[in-house]
Amino acid sequence: MASLFKQDIQTLKGVGRRRAELFRKLGAPSVGALLRLYPRAYEDLSRPFPVRTAPLGTVCAVRAAVEKAPTETRIRGGMTLYKTRAFDGESTLELTFFNNRYVMNLLHPGEEYLFYGKVTANFLKREMISPEFYPAASCPPVLPVYRQTSGLSSRLIGNAVREALRLLPDPMADPLPPMLRKEQTLSSLDFALKNIHFPDDMESLKSARERLIFEEFLVLQLGLLRIGGRTRARSRFQLQSDRTGEFYRLLPFQPTEAQKRAVRESMADMLGGFPMNRLIQGDVGSGKTAVSAALCHSAIKNGMQAALMAPTEILARQHARTLSALLSPTGIRIGLLTGSLPAAEKRKLRGALADGEIDLLVGTHALISDGVSFKRLGLVVTDEQHRFGVAQRAALAAKGDRPHTLVMSATPIPRTLALIIYGDLDLSILDELPPGRKETKTYAVTPDVRPRVFAFVRRYVRESRQCYIICPMIDESGSDMESVNSYAQRLKSKWLPDCRIGTLHGKMKPKEKEAVMNRFSAGEIDVLVSTTVVEVGVDVPNATVMLIENAERYGLSQLHQLRGRIGRGTCASTCILISAARNEEALARLKILCSTSDGFQIADEDLKLRGPGDFFGDRQHGLPDLKIADMTTNMESLRKAQETAQKIFRADPELSLPEHRGLRAEVRQLFQNWTD
Repeated sequence: MASLFKQDIQTLKGVGRRRAELFRKLGAPSVGALLRLYPRAYEDLSRPFPVRTAPLGTVCAVRAAVEKAPTETRIRGGMTLYKTRAFDGESTLELTFFNNRYVMNLLHPGEEYLFYGKVTANFLKREMISPEFYPAASCPPVLPVYRQTSGLSSRLIGNAVREALRLLPDPMADPLPPMLRKEQTLSSLDFALKNIHFPDDMESLKSARERLIFEEFLVLQLGLLRIGGRTRARSRFQLQSDRTGEFYRLLPFQPTEAQKRAVRESMADMLGGFPMNRLIQGDVGSGKTAVSAALCHSAIKNGMQAALMAPTEILARQHARTLSALLSPTGIRIGLLTGSLPAAEKRKLRGALADGEIDLLVGTHALISDGVSFKRLGLVVTDEQHRFGVAQRAALAAKGDRPHTLVMSATPIPRTLALIIYGDLDLSILDELPPGRKETKTYAVTPDVRPRVFAFVRRYVRESRQCYIICPMIDESGSDMESVNSYAQRLKSKWLPDCRIGTLHGKMKPKEKEAVMNRFSAGEIDVLVSTTVVEVGVDVPNATVMLIENAERYGLSQLHQLRGRIGRGTCASTCILISAARNEEALARLKILCSTSDGFQIADEDLKLRGPGDFFGDRQHGLPDLKIADMTTNMESLRKAQETAQKIFRADPELSLPEHRGLRAEVRQLFQNWTD
């Protein structure tokens, strides 16, 4: 099977250069990848209906013989109709095809076919419009339906898959050891691949799915465990003293019980004999930065260096300012490393870091670049972990010798999904907000009430409050949505002429973004029109209103993240979602957001609506692309695969035993485009 992933799709019989490009577009650049391009649905032809009893308006199979050769009729607009009739010995079925001249050669009078489509009826006749059809004598009981692209129909894909299946070796190597298959009552890979594409019957399809889903979950778990690199090797950086009490005296506020619990759990790890590997999960504004600061303080006071990696330059600078204000008075030396730092300053900072003259380095992914070396890196903190991925977390940890690792995420992740993605981490949850925080009220409105919305914004601006307005696009190319700049111009000329308006978007240079955010933070901008670059950014407690245009275009978790930019102070805040959407799913999403501010409940709903593949937006920051397994519906298989993966990993972490070499190859295949 592994060698088929190296065989270009163009070498397959019936696939030429042009068609090969279409297969690559579908994600099948090789013969092996084509075999893993599983059908999205199936046509059950095993129980065809007689014409008279076929359910109306429902897709079904009907068995009947063609009565006469199709006739051709040209109609307006350059369209051609092809019509014929089929008879099952009792009733007649009228058949109509649009612009499909091939039916003239494919449908032969007197021969029986299975017609698959919707049956409609009136008082005079029963009819099918453009059904699929197959010769009854050679039609398999279940037919696959593949995800298509223009120029590549499901039938053509199926034909290519048949050719690919003929290339499977006999006997075929199976990545799952025989004993494991027996324990889990799973079919062989050979059986599974053949029956996932062309099942002998529905029971065989079920068996094939169970096997492939379990295998995919198992390979995913083994890959995450290996990349996470969790070992039980003893720590070189065991803390000798807990300095938490000193740190709490530095704070200008009383930490919440949830913060204290998270610090306590983390300190217990760092005082123990093994490296800490912990995820701090907390909703927007729950105080994760203070938890990380407490751990950095204790680590540095125990003679170590610490590093904090953030996804954006704006957030990295904010962390550097916050931590400097808090920790510099205690003698802790803090450095900031970002991509925009001039080369001479980078060299100077790297030298100071290597010499141990910087205790805490804050920065973007520049922290994992070549040339950055620490003298005694004992603690690694990754903020907004889902934006980096496991491999980048591991790359930062590799700058030290098994340092303690703290991962922070302000994107609430359903506990099950968190355990999958961060299976090598212990979990602490910050489930309470600091005292004095007011809940943000959220309303979904239609565009026709926009005048009232802007009257509401003006009233708050007159009270010296500030407002965010979120636009989905930077420019208008290929889109009917307004750009940030044109939207801001309309605000100035029509809706908010007396307000000071600023703009922020991803195409601005880092220093320009920072200047705008600094002006907004200083109260020099009343209304900031922005794309989602403010999703993580500088805290502005005075911003109490957020208006989100085209709200239906965002996922629930992203809307919740955006909403978290307000409600940072002690004043009541309001989030207004403007949407012209009418489809039920979009309206349901907005209704959920209006009904709760619990990020974990929102994350659960978002996972149900969008599935794990899209949960984190860009796939390179979330999970590898799963082909068949679904974490929302295959929970029992997921649980079994997790247990099995942990058992295998404990016994053979390198997957080097002969019985695990096939799994090792599968792990490498699944993660090859994800860990770069």
